[in-house]
Amino acid sequence: MQIQNSFEKEEGILYLVPTPIGNLEDMTFRAVRILKEVNWIAAEDTRNTMKLCYHFEIDTPMMSTHEHNEMESRQHIVEKLRMGENIALVSDAGTPCISDPGQYVVQAVIEAGLPVVPLPGANAAVTALIASGLTPQPFLFYGFLSRKKKEREQQLRDVLNRSESVILYESPHHLKQTLADLKKWMHKERRIVLARELTKRYEQWIRGTVDEVVEWAEEGEVRGEFCLILEGISEDDEAVLQAEWWESLSVVEHVDEMIQRENLKPKDAIRQVAIMRNVSRREVYNAYHQ
Repeated sequence: MQIQNSFEKEEGILYLVPTPIGNLEDMTFRAVRILKEVNWIAAEDTRNTMKLCYHFEIDTPMMSTHEHNEMESRQHIVEKLRMGENIALVSDAGTPCISDPGQYVVQAVIEAGLPVVPLPGANAAVTALIASGLTPQPFLFYGFLSRKKKEREQQLRDVLNRSESVILYESPHHLKQTLADLKKWMHKERRIVLARELTKRYEQWIRGTVDEVVEWAEEGEVRGEFCLILEGISEDDEAVLQAEWWESLSVVEHVDEMIQRENLKPKDAIRQVAIMRNVSRREVYNAYHQ
């Protein structure tokens, strides 16, 4: 067990300082003060943080901490804290440790018995949730889905089987595919909310059923960073999720999906489909080659 009295140690303090997710006016007075008073700012991307510091006239020296120098930066931060220097950890936008590698720095500092002090501030997930119009609590924050097909499919089945509202992050390049995947598993009347470019000039909200939101995305080019809020599961959704993933596909679609999903040759995909559907291989072969 470890008990932290945040301001009663001689060692330095690691402050977790949220930064704006778009609108610079969302920076708090305390956040600006801490960034000016600490000895170092540990930034995910020093170029982005430099712009923020310039705006608020902060001249504190910076160090880089990101996924590519993870081990080295963790050790460096712990050493400086032990010397009594204070450090502010910031991400490119929003709250540190949420969908960025800052969590590993925090873990290392806690394991070293040094204090970690969080500041409240901007967070895209909660900002999107409270204006979504969906039930705000309980909720499940999931962040980004895996890009690997098998992992992604399992993650989708997991998050869509929850009664809570679910929050996902998605980039503009993958939004259409994610919505198509969601449509495959969600009941057509289940509600979904897209929050785009939160706090920025082109902030936009798209609220509707999954079918309506998919149709919106297909109409044109998708731009900006997105938060997706999914309505909790209903009885209709449960029936969809309990079915096998391929049950809504024709035999031909099933074979094609197996070829793409598992990188199989057509004859091997036909054999697998026959096993999965509990039918003869010839029946699948004839259907596929008609």
